[in-house]
Amino acid sequence: MALEEQCSAPPRWRSVSLTHVEFPEDDLTGQVLAYISLLPIAILVGFVTLIVFKRELHTISFYGGLILNEGVNWLLKHILREPRPCAGAHSTLNTEYGMPSSHSQLIWFFVVYFFLFLYLRMHQTNNARCVDLLWRHILSIILLGMALSVSYSRVYLLYHTWSQVFYGGVAGSAIGIVWFFITQEVLTPLFPKIAAWPISEYFLVRDTSLIPNILWFEYTVTRSEARNRQRKLGTKLQ
Repeated sequence: MALEEQCSAPPRWRSVSLTHVEFPEDDLTGQVLAYISLLPIAILVGFVTLIVFKRELHTISFYGGLILNEGVNWLLKHILREPRPCAGAHSTLNTEYGMPSSHSQLIWFFVVYFFLFLYLRMHQTNNARCVDLLWRHILSIILLGMALSVSYSRVYLLYHTWSQVFYGGVAGSAIGIVWFFITQEVLTPLFPKIAAWPISEYFLVRDTSLIPNILWFEYTVTRSEARNRQRKLGTKLQ
């Protein structure tokens, strides 16, 4: 009933700058949710940036899963062909179909995959100290809040129905679980060979799957190298 009332008296819409996401004019909640709904795009951009600067195989595989997830979403939308709510409410849409929600599917793929990475992959490689477990739990709560917020924003802004968002979340979660285990069991054992390919060496592609804490490793290696260079520079100046 609430949806029918919203459709019968549609609000005036405004776009977020430089994007096609629209929110009701003079609606602060809608404006905040419009920015939140851009999180999946920020995730994709973040992955491209990481790949360009880090060139790490697991990151590339994770991104490949996100692209696969988007392809599955496009296929499902064009098979099911369920329209979005309030047809014509938004003028800037990539497709008229709404089942399942691509935003919901992408964010839940990302969050579920990250959950598995935190609690299964990192559990195997790190000593589970209290501090480690604490930050994993905090990060998991933040990620869960992100996924719920993005999902809710798509309904509030009349881009999707609750069922479209729900099934998008189910599809994204299922694909995230499957892709995580494919990465772990099939692709990760191949990473050392892939990293040794001439083309991988040329583009500086690397495999860090055997390094327990990449942040600590990079920090200690960089600090050690900086001290060695500083020592050599000091020797030359004497």
